[in-house]
Amino acid sequence: MTEETQAAGGRDPEAVSRFVEGFAAQLVEAGMQRMPARIFAALLACDAGALTSAELGDQLKVSPAAVSGGVRYLAQQHMVTREREPGSRRERYRVHSDQWYEALTSREAVIKRWETALAEGVTSLGADTPAGRRMSETLAFFEFIDGEIAAMMERWRVHREERFG
Repeated sequence: MTEETQAAGGRDPEAVSRFVEGFAAQLVEAGMQRMPARIFAALLACDAGALTSAELGDQLKVSPAAVSGGVRYLAQQHMVTREREPGSRRERYRVHSDQWYEALTSREAVIKRWETALAEGVTSLGADTPAGRRMSETLAFFEFIDGEIAAMMERWRVHREERFG
């Protein structure tokens, strides 16, 4: 085993890099910005689930500014958290095993705001107008999605506990 492979936790660094770039490409294709996608994939592939800005920059071969911007976006989306290293001023960026749950449930507040705005739109446009009916159907869709997300997240909590303890 090479020194580089040992430093990578016994993994082939090239294989890890291919995974990170490949998964990041999938996230970009789904609409995520490129740098946050690469950072997220790198954190996901890291055993500790946490890396410093310098470690991310070294691994991804990008500037500290690129890492900073990408992490800011991911934190806003509730996909990573920032934490201080004990006894240090350096921050580590962490992805948690429940990051998808957190990212999805944080959307509930957004959906609620959309529901409120759409309800006001129906009132303003008139429920019997073509635009009002379209707005009403859109509102009904988001109300349905909101209920489904809540039920699905509850089923996920039960499934996760059964599968992972």
